[in-house]
Amino acid sequence: QVYLGESGGGLVQAGDSLRLSCTASGRTGVSYGMGWFRQAPGKDRDFVATISSNDRDTYYADAVKGRFTIFRNNTKNTVYLQMDSLTPEDTAIYYCGYTYYHTGSTLKEKYRYWGQGTQVTVSS
Repeated sequence: QVYLGESGGGLVQAGDSLRLSCTASGRTGVSYGMGWFRQAPGKDRDFVATISSNDRDTYYADAVKGRFTIFRNNTKNTVYLQMDSLTPEDTAIYYCGYTYYHTGSTLKEKYRYWGQGTQVTVSS
């Protein structure tokens, strides 16, 4: 079992920045991919960013490319999502996910464990 704890969400204004954190605990293993997804009210959970186990490969959704950065600290079993130039369209609950695919994945079906989610609200 792997447990994921997220933090860092909040209410900000358009143009502001936020950094989300997600720490994995339990039987994490040593080679696992991580990802961030988000879900707005009435919509599906959409891919945001993913990172490989060795921190070398990252992929982003087109909607956040150039504004968001995913990175990880494996000594702390923590993955981060730095979000800059936020817009109201970024408002959603953000979830981190754990996948056994060491390359990471853009597909939510590939994730085995999820955090509880953290709310991000961007006002105009």
